[in-house]
Amino acid sequence: MTLLFNEAKATQAAARLLTLRGGLMSYVKLIKLLYLADREALIRWGRPITTDRHVSLDNGPVVSRIYDLIRDEPPPNCFRIWRRFISEPDGYEVRLLGDPGSGELSRPEQELIDEVFAQHGRQNRWAVVDYTRSLPEWTNPDGGALPIGYGDILRAAHKSREEISAVEEALESEALGERVLV
Repeated sequence: MTLLFNEAKATQAAARLLTLRGGLMSYVKLIKLLYLADREALIRWGRPITTDRHVSLDNGPVVSRIYDLIRDEPPPNCFRIWRRFISEPDGYEVRLLGDPGSGELSRPEQELIDEVFAQHGRQNRWAVVDYTRSLPEWTNPDGGALPIGYGDILRAAHKSREEISAVEEALESEALGERVLV
């Protein structure tokens, strides 16, 4: 089950973190902070913020579509919201290019992003990488990529089978509904 990726919302979440950091951040750190925000939202509310897929890479869990937006060149004539507001990497850093607004993010989501930044945003990127590699849902992929399901995160947070099933069913229903509307 995968939710329909909301690039506008993911861009707004990333922009909020970049703003809190002064407009410039290591992209490794940015994708880790976004993963941590998604993880905490899933644990608290049963739904991630960015609607991205999560995968284990050698340097810990990441939000995979956002990672692709940062690292990959979009196809010609393809309009990307992300590139209007967040720069291509320069070295290993990305810069905020403008304000995408915050209309896709709820007030609690904005507050959670601020909370994640307060906890980890002042650490260097490698400290954040080390922290994410210590999370119980991360599995060393030995150079590959392994999916991290919502249930994996919820089990790591010691949610009951009933709670996990309820969240997975709700997200599956939402994902099916999104596909009908598209």
